[in-house]
Amino acid sequence: MIYKGEYLNEISFPLGGIGTGSIGLGGDGRFIDWEIFNRPAKGSMNGYSHIAVRVKENDKINARVLNGDMNRELVGRYSKTGRHNGYGYGPSSGTMCGFPHFEDVEFKGEFPIAELTFTDCDFPGKIRMTAFNPFIPLDSYHSSLPAAFFEIEVENTADKDLEYQIAFTVCNPFESSRNSVEKGAASLLSFFHAEAEKESVEYGDLTIATDAAAEVQQYWYRGGWQDGIVTFWNEFSTQWKLPERTYEKEGSGDHGTVCIPVMVKAGGKNRAKMVLAWNIPNCRNYWRKGEEGTWKNYYATQFENSRETARYAFEKFDELLAKTKDFRECLYASTLDEAVIDAASANLSVLKSPTVLRLEDGSFYGWEGCMEEYGSCEGTCQHVWNYAYALCFLFPELERSIRDLEFRYSTEESGKMAFRLMLPLGGKNSFRACVDGQMGAVFKSYREWKISGDDAWLRKNWDTIKNVLEYAWSEENPDRWDLDKDGVMEGRQHHTLDMELFGPSSWLEGMYLLALKTAAEMADYLGEREKRDEYNALYKKGRCWMQQNLFNGRYFVQKVNIDDKNVVDAFGAEEYWNDEKKEIKYQIADGCSIDQLLAMWHGKLIGIEGIFDEEQVRTALKNMFSILYKPRMRDFTNPWRIFSLNDESGCVICDYPADVRKPQIPIPYCEETMTGFEYQLAGLWISEGMIEEGLAAIRGIRGRYDGKKRNPWNEIECGSNYARSMASFALLPLFAGFAFDMPKKRIGFAPKINCDEFRCVFSLNDGWGIYEKNESQASIVLHGGKITLKEVDLHLEKSVKTVKIDGEEVDFNLDNGAVFFEEHTITDRIEICL
Repeated sequence: MIYKGEYLNEISFPLGGIGTGSIGLGGDGRFIDWEIFNRPAKGSMNGYSHIAVRVKENDKINARVLNGDMNRELVGRYSKTGRHNGYGYGPSSGTMCGFPHFEDVEFKGEFPIAELTFTDCDFPGKIRMTAFNPFIPLDSYHSSLPAAFFEIEVENTADKDLEYQIAFTVCNPFESSRNSVEKGAASLLSFFHAEAEKESVEYGDLTIATDAAAEVQQYWYRGGWQDGIVTFWNEFSTQWKLPERTYEKEGSGDHGTVCIPVMVKAGGKNRAKMVLAWNIPNCRNYWRKGEEGTWKNYYATQFENSRETARYAFEKFDELLAKTKDFRECLYASTLDEAVIDAASANLSVLKSPTVLRLEDGSFYGWEGCMEEYGSCEGTCQHVWNYAYALCFLFPELERSIRDLEFRYSTEESGKMAFRLMLPLGGKNSFRACVDGQMGAVFKSYREWKISGDDAWLRKNWDTIKNVLEYAWSEENPDRWDLDKDGVMEGRQHHTLDMELFGPSSWLEGMYLLALKTAAEMADYLGEREKRDEYNALYKKGRCWMQQNLFNGRYFVQKVNIDDKNVVDAFGAEEYWNDEKKEIKYQIADGCSIDQLLAMWHGKLIGIEGIFDEEQVRTALKNMFSILYKPRMRDFTNPWRIFSLNDESGCVICDYPADVRKPQIPIPYCEETMTGFEYQLAGLWISEGMIEEGLAAIRGIRGRYDGKKRNPWNEIECGSNYARSMASFALLPLFAGFAFDMPKKRIGFAPKINCDEFRCVFSLNDGWGIYEKNESQASIVLHGGKITLKEVDLHLEKSVKTVKIDGEEVDFNLDNGAVFFEEHTITDRIEICL
C-alpha cells in the first residue's frame, strides 16, 4: 500500500521486536510513540531525535530534516502536562517541523517493512529510507531484537558527483545522562543512565550504530532554552565537519549525532545502514499498587546492553533484511484480494507493539491492547487472544508458552482458570472463570498439538486439559455451567463482552461443544477410551439440543426468559435485574449476534467440522449479512465506542430485526464495530463460499484504517494495537482451505477462490513457505525450516503424473484426492505434476 499527502497523517509504523517495545515511524518520517520503556507512550517524542541529510554543492551546504510536511494539530495537541505547551502553542518544537525538510513524501507500507521516499525540487537528490525490525516466521529469536533497522539510499539527481551526509540524532532519554563513543569496525554512540544501578527499573541505555567510518558528535551544546538545537543546526547547516564536544559531568536531555558520509556519482546511488538499539532491561508491575514486583525482559538475558545488540544487528543486518523481505514478498505474492493481504499483514504489527512482552525465560505475555500510557487489560486475556491467529502459525513455540503459563499459574486444582495471568508470575486473580476463554484453552491445546505434532507436550498437559474441560460440570463450579452434565452450557456464563449470559446460546454452547470434540480426539490418541466416549456422548447430546432449541429459522439465538427475575436471583446477580423495566439486562435473547457461529470459525481453522447443522448454518450466514453488515453508519444508533461512523461500513456485534423483541438493555457493546469480531465473521462467509460478503466486510474495515482517518497499523478496540485484530491473519488459511495434522504428517489445501491459479503463504511448527497451484502443477515451496510429511490432500479431481520431493521423483498413491507417499522430510519443495 502506498500512502501520500493527507493519507500520511495518522500513520505510526511500529519498529521493534516481539516483546521489546517499539518506536513509531510516522507517515512523514518523524519518530513518534517512543514505547521502548516497558510501557505504552502514545504521542510521545524523545527530544529532537531525528534523521537529517545534507549535501555539499558548490561549497554550499543544503541541509534538511528527513521529514515531510506537518499537516495535523497545527494549533497544538491538547495536553495537561504543563504550562506553555499543548493546544494554542502550535506543534511541538520536537517535531522539527519548523526546520527545512522535504516537500514530498511517499510511504510504502507493507508490514513488516516501511519504505519512504523523500524528494524536494530544491534538493539535488532522492532519499529512500527502508525501515524494519526482523520478522521471520519460526525465528522468534531474531524477530525479538530490541532495535530499529534503517537502510538509507541516496540517489544523486545532479549531473556531477556529490558528497552527502546522513545524520542520526538521538536524545538521551534518562533523568541523568551520559553519552559514550566507541569506534572501530563500526561507529557507535551510546546513551546511558548515568546514575541508576543496572538492576533498577530506572536503568537503561540506547545505541546508534553504523558500519561506516562515521563522524560522531558525542554531545550537543549544553545550555538553556533552545540553545542545543539552535547550536546543532547552525553547525550542521554551515560546517561540513561537526565540532567534537565532551562533558565530564552527567547532564540531562543530552543529544548526540552520528554523521555518515555517502559519496554518490552523478546519476548514481549509494547506501548507508544504521541501527538504533535499546536496553531497558528491568520491568515492574506499574499498574497495580501493592504488587510492584520486578522481572527482566527476555532480550536483556540475551544481550548485556544496547551496544551488544547493535553489534549483533550489524553482523546479521543483510541476512535479516533478506529474510524479512522474503516473508513480505511471499505474503504479498498471494493471489488474494488486496484488502485481504493488507488486513492479514497490517495486524501482525501488534506483535511488535507494546501490547506484547516476553518474560525472562522467553515466554509470551500480552495485554489486550494499549492505553496512552498504560497497558489495556492485563494477562494475555484468554477470551481476547482466542481470536488472534497469527502467533500460533508464525511463532508456534511462543503460542505454546501461553498455554504453559496459564496451565501452570492460572489453573486451580478444580480446573477453574483465571482468564488473566498476573504479573509477576504467581499472582492470583479471584474473578470467576470465563466460558469462552476456558473452553478456548482446551481446543487451542488441540490446535497447538496439531500444528507442532509434539506428543510429549500434549502428554505433559493432558491431565490439566481434562480438569479445565471438566470444570464445566464440576460441583466446585459456582456458576454451574453444565452441572447436570447434559452437554448444554447454561448457568452463569462470563464471556468476552465482559458480562454474563444466563441461558444457553449457540455462541458459548458451540465453544463448549468444540472443546468436547477436540478433547475426545486427544483422549482417543492418548488411549483413554473412557474419556473419549464420555466427551463424545456429551458432545452429541449438546449438539442435538442446540440444533433443536437455538435456531429460530433465520439464525441462532440465546434461550433465556428475560422477564424471569428468578434466573439471576439463583446466582445472586441482582445487578443484572432492570427493576424499572422488569427485565434481565445484558442478554442476547432473540438477537442476531456476530459470534453465534464462532465455534465453527475455530473449527474451520483447526480441522474440526460438524459442530453446527450445515443447512442451519447456510441460512444463518445469509441472514447475518443482511442484519449485521451496515453499508454505512450514518443512520445507525451507537451509544458505545465509535469505531466506524458517517459513511463507513461495518458489522455490528448484535442487532435485532424489526419483528424481534430487543431487550431494553441488551448485550454490552451491542452496536459497536470491533475488527476482530468482524474478521471472524468475514472468515466464515469466505469459508462457506460467500466471498463477496466476506470481502465487503474486510474492505470496509481497511477503508476505515486508510492513514487519513486512522492508523493502518493500529486497529483499535479497548485501546490501541489490539490483539483481537489478529483474527485477520486467519483469512489466509481460510481462503487457502489450509488443513494440518502434524501428528499424522498431513497437510492439505482447498482454495476458496482462483482454484486454477492460486498462491498463498502458510506456516507450521517447523517450516513455512508458499503453496502454489495452476492447471498443470501444485507446489509446496519452503522458504524457511523443513517439514516432515507423508500425505498432501489437495482435493484433486484429476490424476497425478509425478510427485517430486526436493527434486527427486518418489512413489505415491492417490486416494480420494489426496497424495500419499513414504514419510519424507522436505527441505526445499514438493512438486505434484497434474
